[in-house]
Amino acid sequence: KKKKKKIKKKIVFIIILNISKMENDHYFNTGDAGASDTIPIQAGSCKKGSFVVLKGNPCKVIEITTSKTGKHGHAKANITGIDIFTGKKYQDISPTSHNMMQPIVAKKDYQLIQIEEDGFLSLMDEDGTIREDLCLDIPNDEIHVKIKEDFEANKELILTVLKCMQKEKVMSSKEMS
Repeated sequence: KKKKKKIKKKIVFIIILNISKMENDHYFNTGDAGASDTIPIQAGSCKKGSFVVLKGNPCKVIEITTSKTGKHGHAKANITGIDIFTGKKYQDISPTSHNMMQPIVAKKDYQLIQIEEDGFLSLMDEDGTIREDLCLDIPNDEIHVKIKEDFEANKELILTVLKCMQKEKVMSSKEMS
């Protein structure tokens, strides 16, 4: 019986010790800053050259026409845009007073350091931070073919990366001066 009591006391003591240790541990949930990928914009205020989400895709507006108010009282905006990543054309019609979503588009320049055999890039920004998470799409993108050819010709390149709605793509290159 004495052994059982000692064992029980030890177990209780260990449990209390562990609980007191846990009280000092801090657990934090991590996440992003909560910033949105899009902002609302009235369909009537879209202009040629601006960005808008059409059929769920970030597009650059290439044409916009508005119709007069009709029988039901709303003027309509007919918006045509080109997907900024794929180049595919999309069209949407919306009342000019209704909100559409405008994507937040960010461009950033990187120096090309290396192209791996699998097409992944080693890029360095102006702060010296290296990233290796972007890949060239050689079979489907002529710009990416040109980047690879220029790099193999030992040209020092600056690549422009476009980021929008959780997607990123190398959009252009220029030779360092």
